Amino acid sequence: MNRKALWITQTGVLLALLIVVQAVTSGLGNTLVTGSLVNLILIVAVTTGGLASGLTIALLSPIFAFMYGIGPAFPQIVGCIAIGNAVLVIIWHVISGFNKKQSIMTFVLATVVGAVAKFGVLYLSIVQFVVPILLKMPAPKAAMVSGAFSVPQLITALVGGGLSILVVPVLSKALNRQRVR
Repeated sequence: MNRKALWITQTGVLLALLIVVQAVTSGLGNTLVTGSLVNLILIVAVTTGGLASGLTIALLSPIFAFMYGIGPAFPQIVGCIAIGNAVLVIIWHVISGFNKKQSIMTFVLATVVGAVAKFGVLYLSIVQFVVPILLKMPAPKAAMVSGAFSVPQLITALVGGGLSILVVPVLSKALNRQRVR
C-alpha cells in the first residue's frame, strides 16, 4: 500500500473511531469519559499518523459531533473546540517531534503543556468571549456552559495524555513503525 493510501486509511479509521466513541460515550452523560477518549484519539493520530492526520481529526471531530447532535449545542462553540483540539495536536507534534524514541518524559511534557494550552484556548475563547459576548446567555445557562469548558477540559486533556503513555507505544509497536510520514 502506498503512503498516501495508508495515511488516508489510518486517518479515516481514527476519525470513525472518534465518532463512534463520541456517540457511545455521550449517552453515559459523562463528559470526562468522552473528552478523555477524544483527546487520546487526537494524540494517537498525531503520534502515529503525523501532524496532518492529527489536525484533520482535530478539526473534523467537533463538526461531526455537532452534526450528529453529540457535541456542543451551539455552532459558535464548534470552531473554538476545533482550535483547542488543533493546539493540543500541534503541541504534541512539536514536543514529541519525529524522533524514533518516544520517552515517557516526552509524553508527560507534551501532556502537561498540551492540556494547559488547550484549556487556555477553550477558556478564553468560549468562557470569556463566546458565551458572554456572542451568545449573551442568561447567567444560570452561561454558568453551565462555561463550566463545561473550564477545568473539565484540563482534566480530560491530562487523562487523554496519560492514557496515551500506555497506548501509543503498544500501538506503534503493533504497527511496526513510529509514524506514517
